[in-house]
Amino acid sequence: MKQKTILDVKQLQTYFYLEADRVAKAVDDITFSIHPGETVALVGESGSGKSMAALSIMQLIRKPGRIKQGSIRLEGKELLQLTNRQMAQIRGKDIAMIFQEPMTALNPVYTIGNQIGEILRKHQGLNRQQAKQEAINLLQTVGIPRATEIIHEHPHQLSGGMRQRVMIAMAIACKPKLLIADEPTTALDVTIQAQILDLLMQLKEQFHMSLLLITHDLGVVSEYADRVIVMYGGQMVEEAAVKELLQNPKHPYTDGLLASLPNMEEHAERLGTIRGTVPPAYAYPAGCRFSTRCPAVMDICHVKAPSLKQLTPEHQVRCHLYANGGDLS
Repeated sequence: MKQKTILDVKQLQTYFYLEADRVAKAVDDITFSIHPGETVALVGESGSGKSMAALSIMQLIRKPGRIKQGSIRLEGKELLQLTNRQMAQIRGKDIAMIFQEPMTALNPVYTIGNQIGEILRKHQGLNRQQAKQEAINLLQTVGIPRATEIIHEHPHQLSGGMRQRVMIAMAIACKPKLLIADEPTTALDVTIQAQILDLLMQLKEQFHMSLLLITHDLGVVSEYADRVIVMYGGQMVEEAAVKELLQNPKHPYTDGLLASLPNMEEHAERLGTIRGTVPPAYAYPAGCRFSTRCPAVMDICHVKAPSLKQLTPEHQVRCHLYANGGDLS
């Protein structure tokens, strides 16, 4: 029996058409699903396509970018066939997003109460007084003290952690089926990071949401996610259950990410590194996009792009080492 899904993304391509006929392939043929109540993590360095995949799902791609092809289905409904007005009704209600930097995502002109209230009036049909009371309730739900006072304050009057909690309150206002959290702890100190992530997990259970967690931190992934998708160069290079990926990584890029994590037991003098940087999305190398940085590179990697190989029903990898479905290294 096929397992029910909340989100199905198939062969999604989001390209940016730049000057001098350059094309930046920000998201290039990714396919994945999210099941009810599941936390899926998108992992990779900056420039790997994680955030652009999330913005594509929300249909917040701005020119010169556009979704070139693919399918995005939310509980079977094809989002790419909706008009802008229809998508606006979905966005915030059925699918919501917490952005990286709340200071730029929140409107500096309006009070916290006005910004939460606008969502409640638009999607829930509440009047101003009802929206105000519900905004207070939401702020209390996300652990903000003095909620009755905070609703009258502006974003610049709050700390980074408090602003992030406000963003979470706005995202859960309509109890969405899917919550996308894009690097939700960026620029927060370590103690606050843990509080925010614990809060997200608590709210996910409380409101029966699915969560797409975008991060570069595999330490976060190991503690909070059920399944992980590793991205590089706009593509999925590995997907597996978290425990499987951490204990049995297959792609050299995943290996590199794991090697860069501090390990208190081994007392290594230096952390592992991945040589070089992610190439720009308009200048990927021929063949495998990781070939210029890969410690296991072979001749074929420079000329032929690898396809995703299904190693087990729950583990797939994009690498020539597994051309026959097994490890050839």
